[in-house]
Amino acid sequence: MIKKKKKKSYTSVYALGQYLSMSAHKARRIVDQIRGRSYEEALMILELMPYRGCYPIFKLVYSAAANASHNKDFKETNLVISKAEVNQGNTVKKLKPRARGRSYPIKRSTCHITIVLEDISFYEQYEEYEEYLMYLKKPVSSNKNINLTCYDTYSSGGLWDKK
Repeated sequence: MIKKKKKKSYTSVYALGQYLSMSAHKARRIVDQIRGRSYEEALMILELMPYRGCYPIFKLVYSAAANASHNKDFKETNLVISKAEVNQGNTVKKLKPRARGRSYPIKRSTCHITIVLEDISFYEQYEEYEEYLMYLKKPVSSNKNINLTCYDTYSSGGLWDKK
């Protein structure tokens, strides 16, 4: 088996959260909103989102910024979330006792979240700086022309047709 050596990046810092007790699907819904944004903007978004999974992700972003300022002396105003990924973790399986001696399984899903912050002050001197920021903010979907039609079932008589 060939192992690749990781290149040492001088402009990026990461924080890793493992075995967080939420499903990977719900965590991806939150992480997709902050990917490619600045550090301060991501904290504001995470504070105002109404989901329960925002708090562990908020702590991870905050921890990654603390790693950046402590370990590499980066300024927090120059940090951008360059990579944020959510992987599925182990599923904790339990049995809940029920009536008549039966039991039902309970499955608690976990996930692993990786947040990578990058210092953009290094890229500001180059002309590709704006292109790099647009590269980080990838569009989620390409279907922009979607026609949605809603039918009112009460006024059309479709549901309550019979008397």
